[in-house]
Amino acid sequence: MTLPTVAIVGRPNVGKSTLFNRIVGGRTAIVSREAGTTRDRHFGRAEWNGRRFWLVDTGGLVPDSDESMDRAIRRQVNLAVESSDVVVFVVDGPAGVQPVDEAIAMHLRKADRPIVLAVNKLDKLPDQTEHYAFHSLGLGDPLPVSAQVGKASGDLLDAITALLQPGQDPPANEIAVAIVGRPNAGKSSLANRLLGEDRYVVSSVAGTTRDAVDSYLQFHDALIRFIDTAGLRRRSKVVEDLEFYATLRTQRAIEESDVCVLVVDAELGLHAQDLRIANQVWEHGAALIVAVNKWDLIEDKNSNTAERGRKQLIEKAPFLEYVPFIFLSAETGQRARKVLDAIRETAASRAHRVTTAEVNRVLRALVDRANPPQRPGEEVRLLYASQVGVAPPTIAVVSNRPRGVPENYQRYLLRGFREAWGFQGSPLRVRFTERGSQGKRAR
Repeated sequence: MTLPTVAIVGRPNVGKSTLFNRIVGGRTAIVSREAGTTRDRHFGRAEWNGRRFWLVDTGGLVPDSDESMDRAIRRQVNLAVESSDVVVFVVDGPAGVQPVDEAIAMHLRKADRPIVLAVNKLDKLPDQTEHYAFHSLGLGDPLPVSAQVGKASGDLLDAITALLQPGQDPPANEIAVAIVGRPNAGKSSLANRLLGEDRYVVSSVAGTTRDAVDSYLQFHDALIRFIDTAGLRRRSKVVEDLEFYATLRTQRAIEESDVCVLVVDAELGLHAQDLRIANQVWEHGAALIVAVNKWDLIEDKNSNTAERGRKQLIEKAPFLEYVPFIFLSAETGQRARKVLDAIRETAASRAHRVTTAEVNRVLRALVDRANPPQRPGEEVRLLYASQVGVAPPTIAVVSNRPRGVPENYQRYLLRGFREAWGFQGSPLRVRFTERGSQGKRAR
C-alpha cells in the first residue's frame, strides 16, 4: 500500500522539528533554540489510529530573504508542498501572527493542498486562547497544540488523518519492485527494456530521473509493479533540493517493495554505496536481485570473470551469497529477461512457508550433527522450532537459554535452514525465544 506524505512547514523556530519528533516518536530531527537549525530535510514513518503516512520536516521558511540558504530552503519547501498530500503549517502561538506567517499563508492558499494550521507552544492548554488570532490567515480553524509537552497532539493527528485519502490494498498477485542503485547505473534503461517501451526518460546525465512513476507489467501469473527511482546518493552529497526528494522517493520505494533490483554499473563495479543500499534492502526485509548492467562493455568477460567478481563481493557482504546476480545489458537486452524470472522466484521465496514438522525435522538433524556449545552449569538446549512469519521468512527456535546460543551457532543454523529450503534472494530471520513466548510471536 502506497503511503501518503505529510509535510511540516513554517517560519524558523516555531517548533517544526519538535512536532516532527513528537509525531514520529523519537528525536530524529535536530532540535535547537537557534533559528534555522534544520538544514537538511528529515522524514520518517508515522501512524495514528491505523493510518500510516510519511512525515517530512522542512527548514524554516523566510519568503522575502535573499540569503542563499533561505532561497535554498524556499525551493525545498516548495517541493515538499508539491509532493505532499497534506501540509501542516506550524505557527508560534505566543508570538502572534507575524508578517512572515501571512506571506507563507498566501503561498499555501495558492498551492491547492489540504492544510492543517497548528498553533504551537501553547503549553498551558486549555486556558490559552492565542490561537484565535490565527483565523485571520484564512486557512480554516487553527488547532492549538504544544509539541514540547504533547498537549492536543492527538487532536492534530485526527485532523491530519481525516484529510488523507484512504489507501488501497494491492491485488493479491502483485509484486512491488523497486529499481535502485547509484545515479547513471542504468535503472531507467533497464525499466524501459523490461516494460518494452520508453516509459521513463533515459539520459546520459546522472540523476535525470526526477519522479518515481509506477508502471505495471503482467508477467505469467504475476502483476509486477515497477517503482522506478532517482537513485540513492550519499547523504553528504545530497546538496540540491531535487536530490533530497529523489532520495526520499527511493527510500519510500524500498519500504513499499517486495523485491528490489540493485542496478550496478559493470565498468565501475560494486562500491561501498551499493553495499549500503543492499544492506538497507536486506534490513527492510525485501528480496534482493543484483543486476550488473553494461556487461556488453566488459572486454574480458566469461563465466570465470563473473563468478570471481561475485565471490569478491560475498567476502565484503556474506549475505550476498544468497542473492542472485544477473550480468546483463539493458542497452542490448542481453539476459534482461532473466530479471523478470528472478523477480518471480525471489518473491516466491520470500513468501514460502515450511510446515512445523519439516522445520523440526531439519532442526533435529542440525543439532544431531553439531550440538550448541556448552558452558559448565549452563546447558543450552534447542527444544523445537516453527516458522512464524513470511515476507521475509522468520523461524522461531525455542530454547531453555535463548541468550546462551552463540553467534557462530546461530549462523550454523541459518546456513542449515537455507540449505534445506533455499529462500533464494530473500532474507531469512531466525529468532531464539523461551518456551511460552514463541506463540506470542506467531500471532
